[in-house]
Amino acid sequence: MKTKKQWLVYGLIALGFFSSTQAMAQRNSSKRIKPNVLMIYTDDHRFSGIHALMDMPVKTPNMDALVKDGIAFTDTYLMGAFTGATCIPSRAMLLSGKQLFDLTEVGRSIPSTDTTMGEAFGQAGYNTFMVGKWHQDNASLIRSFDSGATVMGRGVYLTDHYRMPLWDWDKTAKFSAKDAYLLVYDKDGKTVRRPVTKDDKRGPTGTEEDGPHTSEIFAKGAIDYINGYKKKAPFFMYLAFHAPHDPRQAPKPYLDMYPVDEMEVTPSYMSEHPFDNGDMVLRDEALATWPRTPQVSKQQLADYYAIITHLDAQIGKVITALKANGTYENTLIVLAGDSGLAVGNHGLMGKQSVYNEDGIHVPFILSGGAVKQKGVRINALSYTHDIFPTICEEAGIPIPASVKGKSLIPVVEGSVNEIHTYTYHAYKQFQRAYRKGDYKLIEYVRAKGMDKKTGEFESGSRVTQLYNVKKDPWETFNLSIFPEQQQRLHQMQNEIQQAAIDLGDNKEHIGYPYDFWDFY
Repeated sequence: MKTKKQWLVYGLIALGFFSSTQAMAQRNSSKRIKPNVLMIYTDDHRFSGIHALMDMPVKTPNMDALVKDGIAFTDTYLMGAFTGATCIPSRAMLLSGKQLFDLTEVGRSIPSTDTTMGEAFGQAGYNTFMVGKWHQDNASLIRSFDSGATVMGRGVYLTDHYRMPLWDWDKTAKFSAKDAYLLVYDKDGKTVRRPVTKDDKRGPTGTEEDGPHTSEIFAKGAIDYINGYKKKAPFFMYLAFHAPHDPRQAPKPYLDMYPVDEMEVTPSYMSEHPFDNGDMVLRDEALATWPRTPQVSKQQLADYYAIITHLDAQIGKVITALKANGTYENTLIVLAGDSGLAVGNHGLMGKQSVYNEDGIHVPFILSGGAVKQKGVRINALSYTHDIFPTICEEAGIPIPASVKGKSLIPVVEGSVNEIHTYTYHAYKQFQRAYRKGDYKLIEYVRAKGMDKKTGEFESGSRVTQLYNVKKDPWETFNLSIFPEQQQRLHQMQNEIQQAAIDLGDNKEHIGYPYDFWDFY
């Protein structure tokens, strides 16, 4: 016969089991009501381009609110690129969940064997919709979404946010040059469309007097969809902005927020990069004169902040639409950037590097009413291709077998402290980086390359850099020359070579004509 004490113990155990089971049931029950998902992807938007993340003087009240109202991942990175247009592989990695060295055609296409993000949510019962920039093949676009609004694609490009060639969503995937159109204002100030003609020269020449900005166009497409959505099924929206990609255009009131003479250069500002990094003369680096005087860099930075603040206002309008029609509380808002951007850092202007803010460090935020954790910051190492499985798990849908990225939800829930013990980064055949703990190794080589017009060439420099990125987040102080760092340096040099083998970083596997390791 059990004593009163024993019965009390058994009762407490049973109560604990019941409470645990009840909590688990509540979590499972809540997952049965799938949240809407709004996936916002920004272009050339470095981590420090959101005020709340790094306290830089850029005004982003709406993105700051997402940080405050959700989970911010502070160490998310682009793995790299084998093309100067780093947004090509970045978007391929985001949408497929595949790592850099496993992409098809270095990210230009997503094969049908890879389940895309849109397909995964569609298969889980979502109505899928896209608006904005697409940088992969048309076949992967149309199979990923049920519908869409304006699409910015490839092939017709006027380098102008106010004169951006667009296509209407087309399930037959024509998107031909002859069908591209511009949105402009007529004499009464109404937005009308007109065809792109041979007389339309590359810009940037447009202003807010000529037509709506791309950020306004894409936000309107998202808002119209939200306002008109009547289906019972949840929706998945891919909202891909072209901002803050150059040309760094914004309406005058936003430009006026950042007087050039009041700007301060970043801690990593340099008038020129101290050596040839392999890609010093491509388009991005031609956007500003050499040397990058403080005045030149301040002007570029002012324009960059202005287009970000304008973008932030459009994101705010989309969020307001969610709240106005009552869908915000059951919506998971995901905000991420596709790459960093130098804008004067280390004497560079573009994103063709493996420095953090200049090329690979990006914002990644989970927010909205569907996220219950508020004001949380996660410093576990992660990649952009981890976003796909993370939001699948957060939304309670299956992660496709073709996805190789890792969900970060175990870190969010506290069951583990890290998913990746290191990160590895590549830029063409010229640069490699390896981050482990507080330290980051960057290795450069002089390597061969091919120019379509001039033929084979050699560029780059054999340089080693070592940074303590926790103490020196802007990567200004190279530790590789110091005797006390030699043991760490040699260990990381051995580890980066092993990581290259483990990840398949070789030209045969990648399908790329040059191999960094042939020149190392």
